[in-house]
Amino acid sequence: MNKKLKLEELNRLSVEEFKNSQKIPVALVLDNIRSLHNIGSIFRSADCFAIAHVFLCGITATPPHREINKTALGATDSVDWSYFESTEELIKHLKNEGWIICSVEQAQNSTSLLNLYFSQEKKYCFILGNEVDGVSQEAINISDYIIELEQFGTKHSLNVSVCAGIILWEARKKFL
Repeated sequence: MNKKLKLEELNRLSVEEFKNSQKIPVALVLDNIRSLHNIGSIFRSADCFAIAHVFLCGITATPPHREINKTALGATDSVDWSYFESTEELIKHLKNEGWIICSVEQAQNSTSLLNLYFSQEKKYCFILGNEVDGVSQEAINISDYIIELEQFGTKHSLNVSVCAGIILWEARKKFL
């Protein structure tokens, strides 16, 4: 019989142990995300997959915030994050530091996430856009890749936090 594990049996890292643990060379840029619950959920996924950083831009709210904490469940304390007013200025800065910039958007000449080659020697930054307007055209214009999650139903988009989870799962697999 398979027994469900109790929380104390999961052997989770403490926040301090997590901060000192090795991260995969992946970051997320939240480009004007308006939902505090989406922001918190993305932080939680960022912790789960041990990514390097979360960048919050524009109208994206920053911790500490009660509504972010509802879904983050403490991940805002474990995941490194910073705020930038301008997504485009941040992207230029990250490109200068050698990050590969990938906007996640439905666009002409996009590349399926499944076809994105991850080099073990490079760092990848995925830009996730506003729930209504998506990634800004300015950010798309200066990205190295436009990544699309293929969809097969009647809907034309995924919730941004669900999208983040899928991207981080795929990235984590590539860096194991």
